[in-house]
Amino acid sequence: MTPHRYIKLPSGDHRPQTASQGQGNPRLSLLAKGLMVTGIFIIGSVLWPILSYELFIAPSLRSQQFVSPDPAQGEEQSGIEIEIENSTNLLNPSDWFPNAQVPRVRESKITHYTLSIARFNILDATVAIGGEDLSKSLIQYPGSALPGDLGAIIIFGHSILPQFFNPKNYMSIFSLIPSMELGDEVIIKFDGITYTYRVIDKKEVKPDNIAVLEQPFDSEYLRLITCTPPGTYLRRAVITAALVKT
Repeated sequence: MTPHRYIKLPSGDHRPQTASQGQGNPRLSLLAKGLMVTGIFIIGSVLWPILSYELFIAPSLRSQQFVSPDPAQGEEQSGIEIEIENSTNLLNPSDWFPNAQVPRVRESKITHYTLSIARFNILDATVAIGGEDLSKSLIQYPGSALPGDLGAIIIFGHSILPQFFNPKNYMSIFSLIPSMELGDEVIIKFDGITYTYRVIDKKEVKPDNIAVLEQPFDSEYLRLITCTPPGTYLRRAVITAALVKT
């Protein structure tokens, strides 16, 4: 039998009250606390990478300039609002800079080559020249220089939250690119020749700044481009490297 005790009500009446009525169910209370902690953890795991990016990585991208001045036609246009497409459409790099006029693809017998970044354990990742699906490979922007030529090779790569980075998954392969430092090396193997590029500059631009797609012809460059902050499509990180002459 359930034990009873009596409490005095304001009316002076006495009614029986069971022990279970005097306190909540401890299992339900524990479950509620567990769900709350889990929710906080999930929200924090999404917001913290973005916050830490803005605090520690973004300032280094905004404080430097490219080795040559950006053309006037590529300046950011504050009066233009860029509509951010969903992640499915942004698998095609042509959607990353909506104002850019995509040049004709230059003729080349080589359609694919490889890229490696030792710092991130990226080994022989496939780069498709003029490709359209970043979930399957890295993509070289059409009309940009071929490896070893004057101008800039422009390579796009997809990124997601850095905690999900996987050097073998093209959906996350460029997630850590914004954290590259000056002097880091990128190895490209093209048509039987190995090229080494060394990082000389890093910056962040808005989607309407198409200057980063222009071709400088004073030397041989490589630009790696991905979306920032991590897990979003608000801005573009641009890492510039120069060919190491041997």
